Parts: sequence; structure tokens; C-alpha cells
Amino acid sequence: MKIRIFDTTLRDGEQTPGVALTPEQKLGIAEKLDALGVDAIEAGFPIISDGEMQGIKLICNANFRAEICGLARTDKKDIDAAVTAGLKYIHTFIATSDIHLKYKLKLTRDQALAKAIEAVEYGKSLGLQVEFSAEDATRTDREFLKKVFKEVANAGADRIDIPDTVGYSTPGYIAEITKDAIEATHLPISVHCHNDFGLAVANAISAIQVGAQCAHVTINGIGERAGNASLEELVMALQCLQFDKKYETNINTKLLYETSRYVSSIVGIHVQPNKAIVGENAFGHESGIHTHGVLSNPLTYEPISPELVGRTRWFQVGKHAGAHGVSAMLEEYGIQPTREQTHEILERVKKLGDQGKHVTDVELLSITGEVMQTQGLKRLVHLTGFSVSTGMGNMPYAFVKLNIEGKDFIGTDYGVGPVDASINAIQKITGEIAKVRIKDYKLDSIAGGSDALCEVTIKVEDAYGNLASAKSVGEDIVITSVQAMIDGINRIMLKKILKQKNLGK
Repeated sequence: MKIRIFDTTLRDGEQTPGVALTPEQKLGIAEKLDALGVDAIEAGFPIISDGEMQGIKLICNANFRAEICGLARTDKKDIDAAVTAGLKYIHTFIATSDIHLKYKLKLTRDQALAKAIEAVEYGKSLGLQVEFSAEDATRTDREFLKKVFKEVANAGADRIDIPDTVGYSTPGYIAEITKDAIEATHLPISVHCHNDFGLAVANAISAIQVGAQCAHVTINGIGERAGNASLEELVMALQCLQFDKKYETNINTKLLYETSRYVSSIVGIHVQPNKAIVGENAFGHESGIHTHGVLSNPLTYEPISPELVGRTRWFQVGKHAGAHGVSAMLEEYGIQPTREQTHEILERVKKLGDQGKHVTDVELLSITGEVMQTQGLKRLVHLTGFSVSTGMGNMPYAFVKLNIEGKDFIGTDYGVGPVDASINAIQKITGEIAKVRIKDYKLDSIAGGSDALCEVTIKVEDAYGNLASAKSVGEDIVITSVQAMIDGINRIMLKKILKQKNLGK
């Protein structure tokens, strides 16, 4: 059974506190969503601002494969605004729960029903596809909800949506009212689930199992309060978990991680590390038992292959690590210690872990160098030129010259500070050549006084989800940051090259 994916990242997702998108940013996200394969994009709420109207127009004129929808209250002026924006598909809504009717709308049930019918009839008279939502459906009197759905269906609605507006439903209850809606309307049913109790995806799946054909979702589950049902979680659950029926979507799952990162960078909301599917730790392993199992057969501790969603697995060393994990991490850098050396490296790693220290690959490589009495890693990237200028009233500006595998590259860029400008200039080069971006930056002071030292730790990531970290210590924050960044790029490029060689064997 094919499940329709209605993405509302650009509407409900933008209602996340602190998020505001320009028209151009909306278009950029819509391009990613269309490439991902969503069936419908809710581009926004046309009536709310001139910028919102402009963004929706840009998306409507982009000739995407996906259907483009806009939100409208059950008011003619809202629906007229949607037409002005170029939309041919509206999602119109009115609250139906007694608490909303009494305290927000100041309407009776009959008045709300009349407005719902009028909006659907008006939208259809303009030739629009109309999807109707009964806001706060899961807290609405069940018999009244069935009446509303039946009447708007008779008025010509094309689709019915059941919003769990405050995430109040349980999987069992939303299944029951989904069956009510199907029986009352005989129309395609959508569900729009919020995550206030962490049940958004479970509720959406429950509704789908009893006949709902569409789910409203957002990338990374962003949205008001605790957010919406997460697109990536819902899609992968439908595709990979066992149900009585086989469910399919049009989503290109290999683009899930890339799309997640893109949206995260645009809206400025970091994905929590332990988030399913797209979180940094979703395919990370430290425990020796787990690592050994994964290396023997990934299915032992991974329910799906990370490549299926555009990821790669990675290993972390620490107090829970085992020899297999240490060997696997060093193999990524082309380092192959003896069995005795591996166990000595592991013991040192565990001692650091017992001290509560986070053991990065920087520390691992340093320990390995001491145990094996070898020099550092092969360097593929060399810093051959660097300067930064800053001053009162002038935005900091950096010039960087890199030699990457024998070829010279020049990058210049601005930033909010000299460190930011320098890293931006480096990323301008490596973003094109090595597809590397900075994931995390940490600055610590490790000595005081006039000769104070700073310690910079950087984590970088490539387009395939490979991670590497680097650390540098020095007196100058800018130079130390640049050195750490270059070291991180060297490590991640070496990982990538060695993986490609191993795949070619």
C-alpha cells in the first residue's frame, strides 16, 4: 500500500519557536523536499505576511513534482490569499473541540460547522483541491467530529485530515477516530500528529494501519512545542518494520540524512545526538560487545543498514570499548598494530575513560603513536598561505591557501569574527573539493597569564556521514583553530581514501 507523505516543514515546522525563513530559504528547502520525493509540500500560510506570500509564489513557480499546498483558516480572505499566491491546493481548518470553541473562537458547535462547510464550498467554487482539518480533533466530542467530517465531505472536500493538535491521543484512540472518519466520508484520510507525549510517529502508524492514506510530517520532527511526527522516522518504520500489510512511500531514503542536515543548518536547530535515523549517534558504537557483533554482522546491533538512509556507521573508543573496536577505528586510518599493541592501546584508552574523559580519535591516534613508536598520519592537505584582517567597523576577512594532494587552492571569506572568517574560507575550498564541513567547535583555556595557551577541538564531517576530530594547542586562537581544522580535514580525507581503496579490492 502506498502511503502519501505530506511535508509541513515549511509551515508547521517554521512555527517552531525561534525559526523564521526568508522566501529564498523556503525555496531551497522545498527543492530538497521535492528531490527527497515527498508527495505534497505545505509551503506556508499565505495570509500571514508579504514574505510568506512571496516564498509560496517562488515555490509554486518552481515546477516541482510534488503538489504544493497552503494553509487557510475557514475565512474567504485566507482562501483568496492562497489563490493570489498561485496555489491550487489548500489545507483549510477550524477548531472543533469544546475548549477551543469556548475559549479561542467564541463559537458554538453549529457556528463552527457552518464556517467549515462554507470554506470548503468556497474553495471548491474556485477550482481548488481542498483538504479539511478539524483542529484539535483528538479532544473533540467523537459524535460531533463524525458529523463535521460527514458534512464537509458532502460539501465537496477532497481529503480529510485528523490533527492531534496537542499530541493528546494514544495509538488506540486515533485508530478509532480514523475508522470513524473513513466510515463517515469515504474520502482519503490524513493524520497530523504532534509529539507532546512522544507518540507522534506511533499515532501516525496506528492510523495508517486502520486505513489512513497520508501522514503530515516534518524533517527532523520540528514544529510547535515538542514538534511533529518525524518524516525520517515514519518513512523508515513503514519501510522496515513488520506489519500485516506492506507499506511503501515515494521517498528516496538515501537522501534522508542529507536533507536532515540541510534543514537543520537553515533553521538553526541542531538534531539531538540520540535521535532515531538522523541523530549523530544513531549508527555509532562504543561497547566492545556491540562493536564485535556489528563487525561480525551489522544486523546484530543495527536494525537497518546506515547506507540505506545516507549514513555510515562509526566507532567510538572509551571505557566500554573492546579490541575489535580499537582495531576497526585504526583500520580507518590505515594503521594495523599487532595484537599485543592493540591490547596495550586499549588499556590506555580504558584508563582515560575511567577518569571520565571523552576519548576522541585524536587521543586514540596519539596513544597509538606512542605504543607503536611511529610518526603521525600521512598529510593530504597542507596550509601554504594564511592571513586574516579585522578592525573596528570592518567585518573580519580571511585569506587561505591550501595544497590538496599536490594542487593549490585559494579561499577567501568573511565571518562574525576572525576564527569564523578563517574556517569559512577553509570550508569554501574543502566544501567543493572534499565535501567537508565543520560539525562542532570547542575552545578551552589551559593556561593563564600573558603566555596563556588555548586548546581547540574540532569535529568535521563529510557528505557521507564520516566523522573525524582534531585538536590543536597554541597561543593564538585563530592560528590554533586553523591548524585544528586542517588536521581534521586530513583525517577525514584519509578515512575516505582508505575506504574507497578497500571497496575497490
